Amino acid sequence: MTDVEPPRQSYSRISEVNVSERSTRAKVAAVGLVIILSGFCVAFSAHSIEPVSIEQANVDAKALYSSECATCHGKDGKAKTFKAKFNHARNLNDAKWQAEVTDERLYNSIHNGKGKMPAFGKKLSDSRINALVAFVRTLKQ
Repeated sequence: MTDVEPPRQSYSRISEVNVSERSTRAKVAAVGLVIILSGFCVAFSAHSIEPVSIEQANVDAKALYSSECATCHGKDGKAKTFKAKFNHARNLNDAKWQAEVTDERLYNSIHNGKGKMPAFGKKLSDSRINALVAFVRTLKQ
């Protein structure tokens, strides 16, 4: 009996094709990712924020406070209005409270609401809420 080996198939050509397909797929995926990321960059740059002076931001925050907050907290922040007494609104002038409360807590109270205070997160942008936080800090006596 003779040992006759069956002819070997050449797998090198098949593996070359698989490597080539993988390389092409990787290139297509990389190009797709670059296109998607470019789209995000363009979208976010289209909504760039125009610089606003500090004085203008304060005026806007004061007007925002007057329209959204003064009904309960009072124009001066002392919470002396009837609605403030009824809803137990915070006296924003209280120096002790101002020293204890963080800007993050103020932001969260405005954004999410607290107790009887309504949430303004859906109504006001983050920048407007931050402007209100800064304005509330100016009410400290």
